[in-house]
Amino acid sequence: MITLLYSFYLLFHPIHLSVSEINYSEKDKALQITSRIFLDDLELSIRNELNQPELDLLQPGSGQTSEQLIAEYVVKRLSVKLDGKVQKLNFLGFEREDPAVICYIEIENIKKFKTMEVKNEVIMETHDDQSNLVHVTYKEPVKSLRLTRSKSSDILTFNSK
Repeated sequence: MITLLYSFYLLFHPIHLSVSEINYSEKDKALQITSRIFLDDLELSIRNELNQPELDLLQPGSGQTSEQLIAEYVVKRLSVKLDGKVQKLNFLGFEREDPAVICYIEIENIKKFKTMEVKNEVIMETHDDQSNLVHVTYKEPVKSLRLTRSKSSDILTFNSK
């Protein structure tokens, strides 16, 4: 009976989660970021920010493009510091993969670094229970972070090999 009630609860209580992967490309000397965000949560957050309750994120109209709206929202809430220096995020585009969108971002001209601070506040203003998972691959096994409203940033340290 308890299992049935728990299953029923999960069915009607959505998970508020995004997953970002940050991979270092030795060939391109760049950090390549893919971020998967549930479309409905992203749309609700952008609607609230713009005070446009009827906004259709995939067909926004009024001279706005989906890419522009998503890029402005994500880049404002995601930041990466390498060895204490803020890095410029280049939003390359996005694609829809139901029920999410996948954002592609790149940080160019990266050689070596010892620390990476990641801040990810995507959707946190909309859902108190939002978790943003970040997986980083750089010269060693993957390191992961779970960022929440109470701790939206964290620092990883890497061996200098």
